[in-house]
Amino acid sequence: MKPGNPILVALDTPDPQAALRLAKKLAGRVGGVKLGLEFFAANGPDGVRRIAELGLPVFLDLKFHDIPNTVAGALRSVAPLAPLMVNVHAQGGLAMMQAAREAAHEAAAKLGQRPPILLAVTVLTSLDGGALRQAGVAGGAAAQVLRLAKLAKKAGLDGVVCSGLEAKAIRLALGPDFALVVPGIRPLWAAKGDQKRIMTPAKALKVGADWLVIGRPITGAADPADAALRIQAEIDGRR
Repeated sequence: MKPGNPILVALDTPDPQAALRLAKKLAGRVGGVKLGLEFFAANGPDGVRRIAELGLPVFLDLKFHDIPNTVAGALRSVAPLAPLMVNVHAQGGLAMMQAAREAAHEAAAKLGQRPPILLAVTVLTSLDGGALRQAGVAGGAAAQVLRLAKLAKKAGLDGVVCSGLEAKAIRLALGPDFALVVPGIRPLWAAKGDQKRIMTPAKALKVGADWLVIGRPITGAADPADAALRIQAEIDGRR
């Protein structure tokens, strides 16, 4: 499941023209784009289609989390957008994730297309052990992430979204074919921002990541295309 280019650039903006400009600059330099709640709430399915028309694979990062029937309906609703990836929250439970998988595969079959890579969000990279304890989760982030990753695999999902700090343990526990999508990526030269569980691109890939979600180090750069190339050079050990 290893992609040729592991970089998914996060286009976290409500402005469709800004997103299109960035996507055009980055076409051929990244492996795809991540479109999240901020973009989708402002632009809806039509906005996703405009980005996808550029030929960039889309990770539709909507983090569905509701009762099984509602999440299944949501997966059927986004199926016509043919995303490369889509995700749900693992904390929605086994039945919810199973319903999501069934709906995603059934909808794709009806449309004559491949089903998306269905991912479970484990623990947001903005959360650390202290934040989890405040929410009533004992045992720390690493234990919670592994617990949820195992539940996602049991539900038949294709992989999880996790931080690089948990990637190695998940890879060892769940094997080479379970997709790991890692946000919280910061190249050596970038600011930490509001992420708490972060890792460099090269190290994340070394410990088992398949895809790297990278936002501000690329989108906030004076030259986003050059920033993407610098990150690729860092990954290749050419920094």
